[in-house]
Formats: sequence, C-alpha cells, structure tokens
Amino acid sequence: MLISAQINLYPLKQEKLSPAIEETWKVLEELRLPLKKGEMGTVVSGEAETVFPALQAAFLRYAEKGLLSMVVILSNACPCELPAG
Repeated sequence: MLISAQINLYPLKQEKLSPAIEETWKVLEELRLPLKKGEMGTVVSGEAETVFPALQAAFLRYAEKGLLSMVVILSNACPCELPAG
C-alpha cells in the first residue's frame, strides 16, 4: 500500500535545529525514499513496508545524539503518488 508521511522534527535543547533535520534527510535519502523538503516539514511517500521502518530509523539515529520530538501525519489518500525519477 502506498502511503505518505509528513514529518515535523523538533530538536529540543539544541542551539541549532539544522543538524537534526539534515540527519533525518540523510537517513531517508540513504533508504532511497523520495522526499519533498519544505520549510516546516518533509514529506516522504512509498510503500508502507518501507516508510514505517524509515521513520523509525530516522528518529532513532538522531535520538542517540540529542533530545527531539517527531510529529508524523500518515495518509493513504493524499498525496500517494511517487515523484518521477
């Protein structure tokens, strides 16, 4: 089943936010998930069997380095198409 996940990452007690966000992007890119980077969040789309473990990997990778909250909105309705390429 194709799903989309909107990810909002909130690093806590960090001087800079970008390292946590960039680390999340790196994990998702390593797993070859198509992602759309936005100013306020990131959207990934793919098969549920791929997206769910990727979310876990992204959270755990940075959680080992610092405190954070991750908010994820999941959908099997919008948008569920994979970007070309």
